Amino acid sequence: MSQIVQLDALEIMDSRGHPTIQVMLSVESGKTGIAKVPSGASTGKNEAVELRDGDRRRYGGKGVRRAVENVIGVIQPALRGMEACEQRAIDERLLALDGTSDKGRLGANAILGVSVAAARAAACEQDVPLYRYLANREAYVLPVPMFNVLNGGRHADNSLDFQEFMIAPVGAPSFAEALQAASETFHALRDILQEKGYETSVGDEGGFAPRLRSNEEAMELLGSAIDKAGYQVGSGIAINLDPAASEFYEKGSYVFRKSDQSRKSSSEMTVMWREWLTRYPEIYSLEDGLAEEDWNGWTALTRELGTKVQLVGDDIFVTNPKIFHKGIERGIANSILIKLNQIGTITEALRCIDMARSNGYTAVISHRSGETDDTTIADFAVATGVGQIKTGSVCRGERIAKYNRLLEIEHELGQRASYAGSSVYSRWK
Repeated sequence: MSQIVQLDALEIMDSRGHPTIQVMLSVESGKTGIAKVPSGASTGKNEAVELRDGDRRRYGGKGVRRAVENVIGVIQPALRGMEACEQRAIDERLLALDGTSDKGRLGANAILGVSVAAARAAACEQDVPLYRYLANREAYVLPVPMFNVLNGGRHADNSLDFQEFMIAPVGAPSFAEALQAASETFHALRDILQEKGYETSVGDEGGFAPRLRSNEEAMELLGSAIDKAGYQVGSGIAINLDPAASEFYEKGSYVFRKSDQSRKSSSEMTVMWREWLTRYPEIYSLEDGLAEEDWNGWTALTRELGTKVQLVGDDIFVTNPKIFHKGIERGIANSILIKLNQIGTITEALRCIDMARSNGYTAVISHRSGETDDTTIADFAVATGVGQIKTGSVCRGERIAKYNRLLEIEHELGQRASYAGSSVYSRWK
């Protein structure tokens, strides 16, 4: 009864007001799985291709009608009759059908929409939540959320070079209490910003985007907000950074154009990060501290700081098993960011997580800056048990949808749910 009988797709909108694709997959029993595909702004050069129409007369060329047509006209006849529960077989068929190394023929957005819709349809057919369909076990781990509360870089029009300043409630006993701590800290931060005369408008992922004097001031404000909300800086609520260094890497140097106009070499960046960890011991995670092209720098950074902080590779790995394997061999980073739309299929993302575990790396499930109300990554984080998730600030509906889904899962599981909490933090502190 789970044989695929129909695929449909349409062009919808993401949280930035750009087109994206929604895929609907129906099986013989009449059950349907729906997937809405996200889109990134700060993207790695080696990410799978997000197929856009390129017709400047529609949405400035960002339309996705070609991806929609590929789902209906190319993928549908190839998958019709397959079992929706055969996730690996479906994903392999999609890869073979595309036939390119970067999914440039059909588009990673079309492929991911089908991959996720198949999983959702199969879960619906079996009458189980998606997380249980992906991993059926007695107990599950709820992830520590990384709340992006101060935005800079490409995510905001302000003076911060670094893209994301995040808070992580590692000391909370449950996900619900972690969300409470983050919300209280977020509103305390709003109050502090207003008291100092800063704007409290928000960026793409819901974090505040004030015109601060420096990147260091952002750290000081977060510490003050955590303290004002009544939590312990570090052990109660840790601070995570995603500088997105590829975005300010120019011809072999890191240029801080948004703040002090300084220029640093790769080795000077490593020195800077070592100094930041000394100055701000509450930092437990540093994502994309160097650029995706700076492989030698990444090796040196990992050798210097790899036992002191979680070093997350995003742009450099782009959730690609082949690239990640190369990074492991080179001793680069100790963690990988998992973005489903960077690679395009559930199977390939799971392969990266398995590789991470086998080689002593951690993993973080992540959203994109252009999101929808789709909550797949919440279930995916619980199913994989990686213990960490990035899905934005404590505002904006497309972000809150994921947090509310995690609250639902924790409530549904009851005693069978545990919160990753301090077990994540203790590895680095």
